[in-house]
Amino acid sequence: MPNIKSAKKRVKVIEKKTLRNKAIKSDLKTALKKADAAVANNASDKEQVVRAAIKKVDMACTKGILHKNNAARKKSQLAKKLG
Repeated sequence: MPNIKSAKKRVKVIEKKTLRNKAIKSDLKTALKKADAAVANNASDKEQVVRAAIKKVDMACTKGILHKNNAARKKSQLAKKLG
């Protein structure tokens, strides 16, 4: 445990950010899995599920969780599977 006041604050802030990032990543992974399953099963609402997954990817990219090229690759793969 740090002794310096600013270092103590950094520990608290990093902990909060880690929890936020973890929640966003988990939500993203769930959306991607749902989209893959919908496309694989040829579900009737697969376009909506893929669109929702793409939105989650964009949100993660905006928040800095994903690199922009990683987000672009994920979106491209989803579009390719759908098409």
